[in-house]
Amino acid sequence: MFRSLFLRKMIFLVLVALCASALLSATLFNYAANEVSRDNSQEMVIDQARAMASVLSEHVEKSDAKDYQERVASLKNATVAFTDYNVLNAYFELYEMNETPIEFTRAGTMDELNMMSIIDSYARENMLTNSDNKNLMGSPTLSDKNATLTIVQVPVYTNGTLTAYLIVAKEISNQSAFDSGFSSVLLLSTLLVSMFMLIPVYFASKRLISPLNRVTDVANALGRGDFSVRANDKTKGEIGELAASVNELAEKLSRSITSVTTERNRLKEIFDIISEGIVSVNKDLQPDYSNNAIATLFEKVPRKNLFTEKLQLIPFEEVWEDFDNCLKTGETYERTIEAKDCAYSSTIVPILDNEKVIIGATGFFRDISEQERLEQTRRDYVANVSHELRTPLTAMRGLVEPLADGMVKKEEDRQRYYGIILHETMRLSRLIDDMLELSRLQARTLAFKTFPFDLNKLLSEFETKFKPVMEDAELDFHVEYKTGTLPTVMGNPDRVEQIIVILLDNAKKYTPPGGSITISTEYSDETDQVLVSVSDTGQGIHEYDIDHIFDRFYKADRARGKKGTGLGLAIAKELLSYMGETITVQSEYGEGTTFTFTLKRVTGSVWY
Repeated sequence: MFRSLFLRKMIFLVLVALCASALLSATLFNYAANEVSRDNSQEMVIDQARAMASVLSEHVEKSDAKDYQERVASLKNATVAFTDYNVLNAYFELYEMNETPIEFTRAGTMDELNMMSIIDSYARENMLTNSDNKNLMGSPTLSDKNATLTIVQVPVYTNGTLTAYLIVAKEISNQSAFDSGFSSVLLLSTLLVSMFMLIPVYFASKRLISPLNRVTDVANALGRGDFSVRANDKTKGEIGELAASVNELAEKLSRSITSVTTERNRLKEIFDIISEGIVSVNKDLQPDYSNNAIATLFEKVPRKNLFTEKLQLIPFEEVWEDFDNCLKTGETYERTIEAKDCAYSSTIVPILDNEKVIIGATGFFRDISEQERLEQTRRDYVANVSHELRTPLTAMRGLVEPLADGMVKKEEDRQRYYGIILHETMRLSRLIDDMLELSRLQARTLAFKTFPFDLNKLLSEFETKFKPVMEDAELDFHVEYKTGTLPTVMGNPDRVEQIIVILLDNAKKYTPPGGSITISTEYSDETDQVLVSVSDTGQGIHEYDIDHIFDRFYKADRARGKKGTGLGLAIAKELLSYMGETITVQSEYGEGTTFTFTLKRVTGSVWY
């Protein structure tokens, strides 16, 4: 029975375990002693509270107090002797029936003041009138002191009537003096025994674990991918047999892992460089692989629920339903997911093992937001162009057909028809010119240079040119310089003039007679930019039109039949974008509209 070397060593370990169990028994004894000490301390606090309540009751009964207020005053006088902490070696608080404090222990330090605050808060929340019971005890933990605060409530009766609540509290350490002393003795004895046994235990342990450490080192090396190390299989007994088995395992793993690692690295490189997101789940629907692309693929999706790891990875519940259905049915599921400002295509395929059993599923995800946006833009563009071209063409056809059929006899009518046809033709020409210019701007094929110019001069000329036009429309028009003379700005003056004309034309169209149009300027030191604003007191823009006001062919309030191609603001925005500037709009329906664009100040010296 004792021929086995490993068994003899195990017997030695059992003996060591017995010694450890003796120490554990001592520890449990200490714990029990500590609990008993704590219970005794709590009983002492309860006795103190009852004794003090009895003293207070006797004092009030002897004072012959007639009403409730006199009894409260008598109680206050009786507790004066207890206000010093050292009298009871505990804290106390005395409350009236309505929780108004009568008397309490006087705090001499900040720690005592904080302790009184804790006792008062606990009593008000868990005792006093908040409980049907009059005799209560609580033990909140003081985490910063490794102690428990025992709080006892005892009612104070006078002549059989409940007059007040007495709260007595005392801090009880979680470590009793007996426990500390016993632990010290145990620690000292354990230290002495350890010193005596240190040398024999060291050599015995070293001899015992040396072969096992070698096998452990080999196993760790195998885990790190180093299959060249081998264990000492010459050792006698079970450890030698274990070393031989480990060496054989290392040889087989070396060949298998090398093949698997090569294949895995090849697949990982392929998955990591493709733009499609890939997620693989096991049969329990838990993700076990995802490539690099999936981490950024869904950044544009608003996150509503991130309480699960799955939704953090793919924030669509319907996709995880497809995963679940794929695992159940083994079928391929395809879906197009549309969210705000983004769209994705999803394909879920099952993973089968050699027995054709479903062991997981893999999802392939592709961002088709740009593709969907371009397709929608194309559809909108075709629809808008068709609509805008149809209006002048329909008008011209309605005039040309009577002329072609000879139905217009009078020369005066024919000339009027010719004038309308010419007007519609010019309108169609302007529409096509605007479309071509906007297309060239968006494609960045319309080239123009930016250079320093004097914005003050440009705006002065605007005021001179447009003053008569606005007066004819019964509109008040002026230019306002909020920060005085403007610095030289960078841009293209012709294109800036075109932008202002577009904004003024829109303001004139939607401002009724008697209104006002103002060009205001302001220089900002913080951004080092000049802000140019065109404001009117016209009808304003609805909230639901604001987000689309710079779209091509978009016209706010079409029902009023205002003329225009609907491309002006789109052109203005593209011109400013080309120059590296921005344009914003602020409007309140019925009050007016303000368009504001920026121009950068020129730094350094400028020569004209």
